[in-house]
Amino acid sequence: MTDRHPDALAACRVLQLPGWKNAGPAHWQTRWQTAHGDRRVDQDDWAWPRRGDWMARLEDAVLAEAGRPVLLVGHGLGSHLAAAWAGHSRHTDRVRGALLVAPPDLDRDDLPPQLAGWRSTVRRPLPFAATVVGSDDDPHASPARTDAMAAAWGAQRRTAGFAGSLDADAGLGDWPQGRAWLAALAGAATR
Repeated sequence: MTDRHPDALAACRVLQLPGWKNAGPAHWQTRWQTAHGDRRVDQDDWAWPRRGDWMARLEDAVLAEAGRPVLLVGHGLGSHLAAAWAGHSRHTDRVRGALLVAPPDLDRDDLPPQLAGWRSTVRRPLPFAATVVGSDDDPHASPARTDAMAAAWGAQRRTAGFAGSLDADAGLGDWPQGRAWLAALAGAATR
C-alpha cells in the first residue's frame, strides 16, 4: 500500500511504545525505528512493568517533543499504556493520533502476575484519533475483546488477518500495511 499522507507523517514525531518485554531486532517496531527514525520510549523495567512508571516515561517523551505533534504506536501492553496515559495527562493535545496494535485482554483469568498492576482495561474514549489493529488468532485477546477495547477507546478497528500477536513471530517484516494505517491517522488528523 502506498503512503498517501507522507507530509503529515513526516511532520510528526512517532513515539514507539513497545509492550511487555520490549521489542527485539526483528520486531516491526524496531524496524520502523531504524528505517524511519521513530523514537522508542524506553522503560526502566520491561520484565515487571509498573503502569505509573511507564506513564511517567511517556509523559516525559511527549513533553520532550515541544512544538512537534506526536503519533503514538503501541504494541501489546504499549497500547494500554497509551490509553492509561491519555486518561491522566494534561498534554494529550500534543498527540495527533495513535496506532494501537494487538492490545492484550487484561481482564482474562490467565493474566501473568507481572501484569497484574495493569488490570483492568481503561474503558474511556481517547482524546485523539486512534486505530486498533488486531488479528483473528491473537492468543492474548479474542477478536471480540479487541473489538470491545476499540469501541471503548472510540477507535477505528482494523484486522490484520491471522497473524498471532502481530509481533516478530508473525513475520511482518517492515509491515508496510501498518505504516500506511499510521500515515492515514496522521493525514486524517490534519484535515
